[in-house]
Amino acid sequence: MKTLVVIIHPNIQESVINKRWIEELEKNPDHYFIHRLYEAYPDEKIDVAKEQKLIESYDKIVFQFPFYWFNCPPLFKKWLDEVLTYGWAYGSQSGYKMAGKKIAMALSVGIDEDEYRADGKYKYNLRELTAPFELTFEYIKADYRYFFAYYGIELNASDEWIEKSVPGYMKFLESL
Repeated sequence: MKTLVVIIHPNIQESVINKRWIEELEKNPDHYFIHRLYEAYPDEKIDVAKEQKLIESYDKIVFQFPFYWFNCPPLFKKWLDEVLTYGWAYGSQSGYKMAGKKIAMALSVGIDEDEYRADGKYKYNLRELTAPFELTFEYIKADYRYFFAYYGIELNASDEWIEKSVPGYMKFLESL
């Protein structure tokens, strides 16, 4: 069964690491279906029925995006608000259409990991900062599988640093 990888990057042309991850996914079309949210909806008008049908077609779904301003890109928040509707994703009459689906996130993080801790610059670790996503996916009865994060890209954008991320990312996807 293929994994749906939803790419949510507002400026993929300028990306280094997310673009590299996509290149690796494209080498395995039998294993991964890539859905580029900003390309699908440049006007940010989401086709909710189309998105729901797409989600229903996969048992494993990964949301890949840059983690900035301690959150997700705005189109992902809009996607969550519009696609996870009452009567489809939750509610007594919904059938919980995402129930049991393995859901994960793949995050490119600009800051070094040691800055994300209680005694670090940003006071909270990434698990704490992504708790609203975890709670959202648990609320709709999805099988939330934590996240993959590759830290430090802001200061370490060398080809070597980027390439170092690929095996870990692919291993993470295979483990879902």
